Amino acid sequence: MIAISHHARIYLQPTAFVASPFGRDEVVARLAGGLLWFSAYEVIAVDGGVRTASMLVPMREIANLLASLSEEQAGQARATIARIVAPRAPMQLGERVLRFDQPQIMGILNMTPDSFSDGGALFGDADRGAEAGLAMASAGAAIVDVGGESTRPGAQTVWEGDEILRAEPVVRRLAAAGTIVSIDTRKAAVMAAALAAGAAIVNDVSALSYDSQAAALLAGRSCPVVLMHHQGEPDTMQRQPSYGDALIEVYDWLAARIAFAEAAGIARSRIIVDPGIGFGKTLRHNLQILNGLAMFHGLGCPLLLGASRKRIIGALSNEAPVERRLGGSLALALHGVQAGAQLLRVHDVPETVQAVRIWRGLRDEALTPPRI
Repeated sequence: MIAISHHARIYLQPTAFVASPFGRDEVVARLAGGLLWFSAYEVIAVDGGVRTASMLVPMREIANLLASLSEEQAGQARATIARIVAPRAPMQLGERVLRFDQPQIMGILNMTPDSFSDGGALFGDADRGAEAGLAMASAGAAIVDVGGESTRPGAQTVWEGDEILRAEPVVRRLAAAGTIVSIDTRKAAVMAAALAAGAAIVNDVSALSYDSQAAALLAGRSCPVVLMHHQGEPDTMQRQPSYGDALIEVYDWLAARIAFAEAAGIARSRIIVDPGIGFGKTLRHNLQILNGLAMFHGLGCPLLLGASRKRIIGALSNEAPVERRLGGSLALALHGVQAGAQLLRVHDVPETVQAVRIWRGLRDEALTPPRI
């Protein structure tokens, strides 16, 4: 086993996934109470912002690893392991319950004139927007995420009054029909209006860093909040984004935002994390984060992946335009569930639901005890 400096920070990424846990007592662990079991950790040591060690440690050797660390390092590693394996508790959303023991779909409903995915097809028509949201729910989306401000690269900020006018009528219609609705916004006033209209979740791409009133507002509510990583603002975030180590820095940034939210009075049990694919990241940064996606379970929160139709797909498939990125979107969605992501934020709900159902069927069979 490689010696690790007692000054290093330790990061743990679940890996070496197995088809089933049968006959593997004490050598596999269940990931976050879901449908995946893993048999090793990739252990990464970072000292002074630089990776100084990386090793694959089988489950049966974790005790030896912990014994080789300093008392502080071992305590932090044990806490991370506990968060990785702890089941994610269901969230009670009014009369509805959102469970995290299997992947769930969040459908994207943009009520903007400049949506990168549909060019503003629903802009200004709350009835059609609600119909589209209900169709997503009917197709199997557990949540419909309504947004009134585009945060795509290059997008301009929208006045909160206009954002409310775009999103609130759709939220109200969907909530009245019994749909779990999340509001995709950075602004406290929009959050308040949407929650009053029946939204059950706040999805903030700024992780409560844009509006100084947002954290206090949500501290007084019981709704879950999505904290998403970003670098820069939407209008500038793709101008030479820079990281020393994208995976580690995004992980640490989210850990800091969780700590901020908790200090503001928002319980960790209400927090969902999103690594923010495409938000202030190059192609390589996105790929590094996706390859290390399972590490984010160490934060102890449900994990949301939003990679649907994004630039990464076009970059890897001969510059395919947005309308021809379904295959890549499904590939990234399945990559996410294979890494244990509990929520997938997608445009193409029926196709993604079908893909996840096939994956679920494979898992159900693998987890059916064999006949002796």
